Amino acid sequence: MSTIEKRYNYAPTAWSSHAAYLGELATWALEQEARLSPKPALVDSRGDGAHSDMNLALMLSSARCLEPWFARMAEAALTISSDAELRECIGRLGREAEAEMLSVTDGINTHRGAIWALGLIVTAAATVGDSEADLFNRTAQLARLPDPSAPAAKTVSNGEKVAREFRLPGAREQAQQGFPHLHQMSLPTLRKSRANGDVESVAQLNALLSIMTALTDTCVLSRAGLAGLSAMQQGAAAVLKAGGCGSFAGRRALAQLESQLLSLNASAGGAADLLAATLLVDRLFPDAIR
Repeated sequence: MSTIEKRYNYAPTAWSSHAAYLGELATWALEQEARLSPKPALVDSRGDGAHSDMNLALMLSSARCLEPWFARMAEAALTISSDAELRECIGRLGREAEAEMLSVTDGINTHRGAIWALGLIVTAAATVGDSEADLFNRTAQLARLPDPSAPAAKTVSNGEKVAREFRLPGAREQAQQGFPHLHQMSLPTLRKSRANGDVESVAQLNALLSIMTALTDTCVLSRAGLAGLSAMQQGAAAVLKAGGCGSFAGRRALAQLESQLLSLNASAGGAADLLAATLLVDRLFPDAIR
């Protein structure tokens, strides 16, 4: 039993089946996102995209090591009644999960943003199951709470530094708003694409592109600045306007987008994290209107 589990009086050996299921589901979503191809300039089954330090095997190993941590977060939600204590607990668990991820990847940041987004979602999903709206409201509520154990400002993440530099919202603000890109863009696009007869990989790619059209992706900003962000947003919109990834014109526009992002060394890692979150929420609510 870890220090955190002793402090809040819950043990991993006592995980409920629901918490274990949520941990498995979060890992499944990360694996689905990693394997999806062809993602523009991102690691996938074709290759390393704009990354010289990552590959698909590394992404999958990273995803698998996080499963017990997601289950711990879900179990905490089932055990801790105080929202303030729960927020502090999942913050600590998230940092421990990140440390294990970095150990598995030899220091490469594969899923820091995903730990934050999917961790909040599984925590909320552990006790909220009525609707997607309730889930998003709960994630926003948790994300807005202060974390008294958070690291000092001098040790903030690269994404937070970039967001501050450009004075644009980042992953923290996305969560505090209840993940608007998910319920306004990626989930409707995913389900509409399926309803139109697209195969699952095309539907997921279209969902990813819908996120890329509007997200202020700090991964892109850190690598390619505002020019890279504009190229990502406009290029993704062009793919969807051309008919999406299931059409010939859309595939051609997708190839053009990837070529441009590779030339800028830009990788939409933030959008990829939100795609994994999209797949997680979609699996949690399979009967939602599509």
